[in-house]
Amino acid sequence: MYCGGQGVYLYYLSRELKRLGHEVHAIVGPPYPYIAEGVEEHRVENLNFFEFGFPKQDPFSVFTPLNLYELAGTRLGMFTEMFSFSFRAYDKLRQLLRNQHFDIIHDNQTLGYGILLMKAFETPIVATVHHPLPIDRRTDIAYLESIGDRIHRILFYPFIMQHLVTKRMDRVITVSGSAAKETRETFKVPEEKIRVVHNGIDIAMFRSLDGERKERGRLILVANTTDRKKGVIYLLQALRLLRKERDVKLTIVDRGAPDNEYTPALVERFGLDGSVDFTGRVSVEELVQCYARAEVAVVPSLYEGFGLPAAEAMACRLPVVATTAGALPEVVENEKSGILVPPKDAVALAGAIKRLLKDEPLRRVMGEEGRRRVERHFTWEVAARKTLEVYQEVL
Repeated sequence: MYCGGQGVYLYYLSRELKRLGHEVHAIVGPPYPYIAEGVEEHRVENLNFFEFGFPKQDPFSVFTPLNLYELAGTRLGMFTEMFSFSFRAYDKLRQLLRNQHFDIIHDNQTLGYGILLMKAFETPIVATVHHPLPIDRRTDIAYLESIGDRIHRILFYPFIMQHLVTKRMDRVITVSGSAAKETRETFKVPEEKIRVVHNGIDIAMFRSLDGERKERGRLILVANTTDRKKGVIYLLQALRLLRKERDVKLTIVDRGAPDNEYTPALVERFGLDGSVDFTGRVSVEELVQCYARAEVAVVPSLYEGFGLPAAEAMACRLPVVATTAGALPEVVENEKSGILVPPKDAVALAGAIKRLLKDEPLRRVMGEEGRRRVERHFTWEVAARKTLEVYQEVL
């Protein structure tokens, strides 16, 4: 699950497809995600130059075309893994096809050139786009001051690869109407190829817990806070405003120092030491307990392709304060399951949080409505059935 939203998507979608009676295989690379029981896992390896640098144990292992490419690319600050994984996945699939037949190939936002090579297998290819990566580039550059840092960020993401690949898929699944719009505009994918299938939530796991007591004034943020799109700086500014009037605590479900230098530095800069806790990595069960202890969940993002933490909190009967950015208005119904405010507005964020913290009946009503909304619209079984409809179209 620590792979992020794409790892969560793979686990639950493949699990539900298996439960619905289908044979499912997953080709995965490091960091290897959890694989649901009954799903066939096929691992490909890489040397992870991005994290570990030059291999010391076996230096000769770099002398393959893909390893040399990754070594050179990562030294220049490029994120090469989408490109190289797509070719490794192509090779793995080519091997599997000697003894297997597959009706559908489903790419979980690799969108590398190796996926195009798979078209030679004459098997329909469906790709999921959680959100177009150029959005990440634009957001990150806006927060970087030095020219060197901006150049580094420009080089990090691929320029044209995903544009070329996405347009050539048989169908493109996006996880929200907002992501569909961004995919059309960014990658120039024809509208008739795009289908919206919202993400799901494991409603048996994410639920309110009997006997777990709420902590007065406790907020929760679940995010990779080093990602500037998650808007943690505005939540911390809002927290500083709130602390002038009441005792407020924030749980950040993310890594703290030394793995995360950005957010702890902001906490110190805003004088919030003692008001912010970092959990580090937690299990799903521990995450549900974190939601259970909080009074309000906050999603201050500048963009979300879907917004899993918002839906998770709603499934746990927790009212949500979120922004109107990206797909969040599709997940959180304003004034019913939560309160929506403009992005990058710490004052509005503080006002909405304050309103919920002062009104326990409102928190309870919004929490119940949030749970009902998730049960109606955002379960993984619904997502799997709608995904199967897309498969049937291309078959």
